[in-house]
Amino acid sequence: MSSSLRRGVLAAAAIAFSVAALSACAAGSNAQTLEVKPDNAETSVGGIRLQNVVVITQPTTEAAGVTKGPAVVSATVFNGTGTAQTLDAVSVEGGGSAELKPAKGKGKVTVPAHGSVVIGGKGNASASVAEIGESVKDGNAQKVTFTFSTTGDVSLRAFVVPADSYFTKWGPTAIPSPPVTSPTPADSATPTGSGTPADTAGSASATATESAATH
Repeated sequence: MSSSLRRGVLAAAAIAFSVAALSACAAGSNAQTLEVKPDNAETSVGGIRLQNVVVITQPTTEAAGVTKGPAVVSATVFNGTGTAQTLDAVSVEGGGSAELKPAKGKGKVTVPAHGSVVIGGKGNASASVAEIGESVKDGNAQKVTFTFSTTGDVSLRAFVVPADSYFTKWGPTAIPSPPVTSPTPADSATPTGSGTPADTAGSASATATESAATH
């Protein structure tokens, strides 16, 4: 994909994401019943529906086109069935499996019966990928697979976008700076002019011998 086309895809994704977010806010808690359908990636299998799925990478750097981890997957998951389901895995093609965490506490991410769960953003459940492969580039439509306890695998292609502009608050934490290394003991300078323990012992012995001879 050319750089100009990729920029066009990113711009379209940002606009669609913002419009979808505004629509969801306007709909309030009844967004599911109002069947809000954002332009971003969405699909449904059985009673499970995925909406507004996006893979968000690190903010854009001067090295355009270079995408490194960590990254996150943002989505809204609806469960239209009468039984709660757990989200057991989320994987990004070319990027591996995500680490899943619920919004509160520990354990699995649970999507309640006739309820929904937001993944990504402050105070929500999270799906973070430690490191993504070279095939995952900003502007691509990457395959993302969600695995549920009852429904099984639900896959779709989602935009890959950097954590800029509309996606800043949804993006991953920044890559930490490399640690500053301290000099090793071998690098430290050895004090000059100091005698070794053996030299000191020899000197002391010679002094004692000379003192005894004078007496």
